[in-house]
Amino acid sequence: MTLFLIPTPIAENALHTIPPYAQEIARGLDVFIVERAKTARHFIKSLNPSRPIQEMIFVELPENQISDDAEKTFLEAMNAGKDVGLLSEAGCPGVADPGAAIVALAHREGVKVVPLVGPSSLLLALMASGMNGQRFAFYGYLSPKRPELARDLRRLESLARQHDQTQIFIETPYRSQMVLEVALEHLAADTWFGVAQDLTGAGEMVRSLPVRDWKKGERKALEKLPAVFLLYRKS
Repeated sequence: MTLFLIPTPIAENALHTIPPYAQEIARGLDVFIVERAKTARHFIKSLNPSRPIQEMIFVELPENQISDDAEKTFLEAMNAGKDVGLLSEAGCPGVADPGAAIVALAHREGVKVVPLVGPSSLLLALMASGMNGQRFAFYGYLSPKRPELARDLRRLESLARQHDQTQIFIETPYRSQMVLEVALEHLAADTWFGVAQDLTGAGEMVRSLPVRDWKKGERKALEKLPAVFLLYRKS
C-alpha cells in the first residue's frame, strides 16, 4: 500500500499546474482522504478517472486531527492492500492543512508515503519575493483584529531581524486589505513587505517592496483573493 500526497490547483482553471504523472496516479485511485469532499470530488472528476465518481470513497479530515471515519478508512485500505490518495483543499497536502495527521499515521503503520509534485502557494510566494529563501518560517493565520495583528506583525519583524529569516503568513481573502493597511502603519520603513495573490490564476499579483516604497507609490486596494504575505528585515 502507498499513501499518495496529491497536489490540487491553487487557482481556478489551473489544472495545467498539476503534472501529468500526478494526474495519472490520482486518476487510478478510488479511496481518498481529503480536507473537503466537495472540492476533492470536483478535482478528481476533472481528471476523467477510471471509475465512476459515485463508486469512490471520500472521507474528510477535521482540522489538525484524525476522525474515526478517516482512520477506519485508512486502516481498511491498508489491510486490503489498496493505495490511498490524500488531497488538500488547494495546493500540497500536509502543509497548512490537516493532512499531516494522516501522514503521521501512515508512518506509524509502516505505510509508504509518496509526495507528488505540485503547486505550493507558500513556496511560489517566497520564490517571487526577493526575500531570504535560505531561512524562513510559516505562521499560518495571524490575529484577525487590528490591534492584535499589529502586535503580531511587530513580533514577526523582530524575529526576521533577529534570525535573518523571512516570515510568511496567510489570511482570508476578505481581510487582505486590512492586513496591508496595518502592516504599512506599524512596520519599520526599511522592512520588506510582500503580497502574493491568486498565484497561478488569472488575477495573479506579486509585489514586494520596503514599507517606505509601498507608502510612496500608488496603492490600489487588494482584491478579495487568496493571499500569502511575507516580511523580512535584515539585522
